[in-house]
Amino acid sequence: MTPRILIIAGSDSGGGAGIQADIKTVTMLGGHAMTAITAITAQNTLGVTGVHPVPTDMVLAQIEAVVRDIGVDAVKIGMIGSARTAVAVAETLAELPGVPVVFDPVMVATSGSRLADEATIAAFERLMDCATVVTPNLPELETLGRDPQELTAAHGCAVLVKGGHAAGPQVTDRLYSANPDDPPEIEWSDPRIDTQATHGTGCTLSSAIACGLAQEWDLPEAIARARRFVRIAMRAAPELGRGHGPMAQQAVRLDLNMSFFEPMLNQVTVPAKDLAASERFYRLLGLRQVVRASPRYARFETEGGATFSIATDEGYTAPVAYFECGDLDVTVAYLQQQGVKFEAEPKDEPWGWREARLRDPAGNAIRLYQAGEMRRFPPWRLDDA
Repeated sequence: MTPRILIIAGSDSGGGAGIQADIKTVTMLGGHAMTAITAITAQNTLGVTGVHPVPTDMVLAQIEAVVRDIGVDAVKIGMIGSARTAVAVAETLAELPGVPVVFDPVMVATSGSRLADEATIAAFERLMDCATVVTPNLPELETLGRDPQELTAAHGCAVLVKGGHAAGPQVTDRLYSANPDDPPEIEWSDPRIDTQATHGTGCTLSSAIACGLAQEWDLPEAIARARRFVRIAMRAAPELGRGHGPMAQQAVRLDLNMSFFEPMLNQVTVPAKDLAASERFYRLLGLRQVVRASPRYARFETEGGATFSIATDEGYTAPVAYFECGDLDVTVAYLQQQGVKFEAEPKDEPWGWREARLRDPAGNAIRLYQAGEMRRFPPWRLDDA
């Protein structure tokens, strides 16, 4: 079933954050986005020039309309608009037991503009009581005035502390769990991406987490996949505007299979003898070259984002089809239970993904793999791609 995600947040006229980023994220991850808009903002990549809160009664009317008719599988809360709206939304969500809630305590825009006053921040306590997970960045955590373990104990919710504001070449996010069956702390760390396209990172991450929870992934898995989504969207950003620009949520779906059991055809690799001649031929066909590892390998992007590769390696004597899996180990275990034989069990490969090898009944070579941003953004990617 299509995940139904209710987004309670403000509108960003520049399209980089807020409701606009949320809708793009949910849509690209295969969900149905519904909205209760809490505020209208006038903003672009340089900053916020105006904020108009939506009356609380209208926010509640939006929520009631979609809940009564369409139903909700998960809720994401972003910019809340006012203290009165925060309290009223908390009371409404208390009537939806069992529905996961991701609360991104938005206080300040990426540009530095303030989006919540002191009374609204104080009312966040009520929203944290309803939340499955709260996702503050480091400045927001400081404003909330307590360390993450205290927030978890006080509100019974998990806390994901986002480390993007810390200095250093690595970005580390930490999850503090409210579930006694989970580790008390889980950490993710990745190289910092050098980009100005950071507008809407928090909105995108929290909406992607909500999509995962709506599909009944556990929280750490939902976070891990949401982080991959954000990083690929940042790398693919179109460099719009003169300030902190929007990401490219629209570029992610064919790079990140979010399904456990539905492998996605993502790449076909064919043998080549003269790499340069083959590169020229496929560029003439209209394919966009994105990777060159001369003299042995080149990759092209097709319309829609899937890829096509050529290889001079002796191992490629015939075409090989690559299917991306959301969880390779789960997929392989299921297929083995059904009697499918594998030539090679899943293992981590030096080019940055995890791969298993098998053949179809006709003897054609099949690869099942799992990869994140390395699929489209390996170190040997062409600079102008």
